[in-house]
Amino acid sequence: MSSSDERRDEAEKPVVSRRNFLKGTGVAGVALTIPLAPGAEAQAGVAGVTVIGPERSKITLNVNGTPRALEVEPRVTLLDALRNDLDVTGAKRVCDRATCGACSVILDGKLVYGCSVLAIEAQGRKIETVESLASNGQLHPVQKAFVDNDAQQCGFCTPGFVMACKSLLDHHPEPSADDIRLGLGGNLCRCGTYVGIKAAVAQAATEMKKTRTKGGRRNG
Repeated sequence: MSSSDERRDEAEKPVVSRRNFLKGTGVAGVALTIPLAPGAEAQAGVAGVTVIGPERSKITLNVNGTPRALEVEPRVTLLDALRNDLDVTGAKRVCDRATCGACSVILDGKLVYGCSVLAIEAQGRKIETVESLASNGQLHPVQKAFVDNDAQQCGFCTPGFVMACKSLLDHHPEPSADDIRLGLGGNLCRCGTYVGIKAAVAQAATEMKKTRTKGGRRNG
């Protein structure tokens, strides 16, 4: 191929500018369809695409075993819906960038950042927050272990760490050092109470094992 042919081929290639790229991705974003739970409000969009919003939609969230009805804009995160609409304020907003873990909640058994899940996406799913742990005035073993081991200072990260520890022990009842490192790797403590937090995990694992053993003996 001659150099003139190569130049002509290059000239015929489509040029993708930053503006055109953003236009394309913007159109793609508008075309996204989010599944709705029964009763949620939506309107028909172009070519059969379901468009939600910008007005508020009626949704129901299962928070700590209780159905909670509310109306939110599609852009509202699960964290904001919990705190601002349902007054469930255990999960904290700190970085709001899915970095610190202070907003951690358990969604269908999986630890997630509340600031990175849309409220409408959490419909029909089991949401557990730190408020669900204490029962009949008794702290959950993880909560008690945090107190016993002085695993908190300012407290902003504590609810997220408690939920991360619970999730870790739910999946790894006898965690190794690597399990702890990986299980808590998504949560940050500006006060640096990591030594106390690791000790709390060890204590909670022991206490929860005793509870399981006692329960097994009663059932036997």
